Amino acid sequence: MPPNGQRGAERAIPALNALPRPLYARAESLGAGSWTPRHRHDWVQFSYAISGVLGVHTDQGSFFAPPQWGVWIPAGLEHEVVTSMRAEMRSLYVRREDCLWAPEHCRVLEVTPLARELIKSFCALPVYYPQGGSPEERLVQVLLDQLAGLSQVGFSLPLPRHARLLALCNELIENPDADVTLSQWAERLGASEKTLMRLFDRETGMSFRSWRQRMRLLSSLRVLEEGGSVTLAALSCGYESTSAFIAAFKKMFGFTPGELFRH
Repeated sequence: MPPNGQRGAERAIPALNALPRPLYARAESLGAGSWTPRHRHDWVQFSYAISGVLGVHTDQGSFFAPPQWGVWIPAGLEHEVVTSMRAEMRSLYVRREDCLWAPEHCRVLEVTPLARELIKSFCALPVYYPQGGSPEERLVQVLLDQLAGLSQVGFSLPLPRHARLLALCNELIENPDADVTLSQWAERLGASEKTLMRLFDRETGMSFRSWRQRMRLLSSLRVLEEGGSVTLAALSCGYESTSAFIAAFKKMFGFTPGELFRH
């Protein structure tokens, strides 16, 4: 889901053949539309948004981290990281062998206050922090333990592999306010509604209605991040009722639109 279809500065990917320590930190202040080319690496990445909204795009789907959430990216997974507006990002790179507990799929995690302070403290350490049972090494272990226990949230948008279904999904992503019914989709694909429902569920793990609602709510983050009103955000993603939009938004994110960005 490219932000606004616009791109700003390309971000450099760290030229690392291996991590100097089990945990490596990268702190960045990103301009609007910052992006990386698609790439992969041999270590796990956890990108955490202090402010702004991060988007991580993979072949399996897109993952979004509003402020105080982060995206966990498995080692070896090809991905692209984008921001629509200015963002403060902290990335942690972890050696595979030091997080064998990590699942082999992308996910969005809620950063707890303790994890947030540990990340802040670790980012202040030198790259070659002391090892051998040092306080710095113990801090790293506590941080890794905290990361292992962070709760997963549903800020992801799975994409189908079926070529024609993927094309229709991409069309809706580009036009989240489009009022396309399932029967219209089925007609375009030359299938029955029941067949399409089964195909969509099999390919994405979600019903068409649930997928479209999640897509719309995720697309509204860009409008809100840019300072747009709640009414504008609701209309931009296909909601005619602002109150219905706020209720759906709070159910998904746990906060109203205003509370989320204040939080």
